[in-house]
Amino acid sequence: MDAFYASVELLRYPQLKGKAVVIGGGRRRVDEAIRNLPEGGTLADIPVEAFPLLKDYTGRGVITTATYPARQFGVGSAMGLMKAAKLCPQAIILPVDFDEYRRYSRAFKKIILEVAPLMEDRGVDEVYIDFTDVPGGQREGGRSLARLLQKAIFDATGLTCSIGVAPNKLIAKMASEFNKPNGISVVYEDDLEKLIWPLPCRKVNGIGPKADEKLKRFGIETVGQLAARDRDWLVANFGKATGAWMHEVSWGRDSRPVVTESEPVSMSRETTFDRDLHAVRDRAELGAIFTQLCEQLAADLQRKGYVGKTIGIKLRYDDFRIATRDQTIDRFTDDAKTIRQTGGLCLKRVPLERPLRLLGVRVGALAKAGSPEALAPAGSGAHRAAAEPVATTASLF
Repeated sequence: MDAFYASVELLRYPQLKGKAVVIGGGRRRVDEAIRNLPEGGTLADIPVEAFPLLKDYTGRGVITTATYPARQFGVGSAMGLMKAAKLCPQAIILPVDFDEYRRYSRAFKKIILEVAPLMEDRGVDEVYIDFTDVPGGQREGGRSLARLLQKAIFDATGLTCSIGVAPNKLIAKMASEFNKPNGISVVYEDDLEKLIWPLPCRKVNGIGPKADEKLKRFGIETVGQLAARDRDWLVANFGKATGAWMHEVSWGRDSRPVVTESEPVSMSRETTFDRDLHAVRDRAELGAIFTQLCEQLAADLQRKGYVGKTIGIKLRYDDFRIATRDQTIDRFTDDAKTIRQTGGLCLKRVPLERPLRLLGVRVGALAKAGSPEALAPAGSGAHRAAAEPVATTASLF
């Protein structure tokens, strides 16, 4: 989907179309701008000047997404809002509304499944689709079906998407970025040298900044230059698994199927604070935040039908160091109280002298609720210790 969160917001606020808009900061249920809504008016009637500007933002939030006019100033996802304000101070800032984004996400995926039932869900705004056996899926190399999907999604939601059609998932992912927004790119096997090899290595999904930096130190900046390196050389310099994988992807090879069902490994919730919080001075505030995170995570598990037995916490200190701890109980759970209490035990095992920037909680070792694995009898000891009220947790938060 094209600038998905921002595009959803523009459906709500059509007066902002064509303007630099960033989505980020705290979550919300009701927009601040609604408070200034003229009597009998709609959200579209709110004057543009009533919206807050990025230059006036203070805090530690990051950008979730940005409209294409904002991206022209170098603003992008995961960038700190304060940094973005220096690049594009005139941008309008809107807080995120995940409930609305999830609603539109379900809507566009439902449309795709009606046309092409082999779909792999890759998050709120991205999917892989197998065209192989869809009637008309091979017409014009897949372009015809891609156009049909674009039109169906737009007619139903008002949102645009960009589609890459290729022999495999690796190249399809890269091709989906070629003609954004609202574009279709078809890449055939014979197009590797012309369309893929000139791209920077960073465009390959899986080559991160550290690997890219190391490749550049060897004078390898493009996919073509990577393909020119011998497989054994890549293995010697990047390890057996990574080196072999780099060789394969540089030649456009990817045998991964479209997976229609996959089980999550874990679920988590975390939040970055607007200011540093201390475990002693801000104990009550931290305790309330931690409890809320545990309740939200429990609700996520229950909504998606999962239970887990490994519960962990994540802290980021004011110096950006990260600490994680986890504990495995012997009974699967989706209970907020159990998650909170076990998370409290994990907190007892981390230093809390330094102020905190971020707090998170995670549940892993997941199983489907009601499955034989989840219903197996619990052992003894670990679960009882976690399930009993932990009085010392309060002293931490």
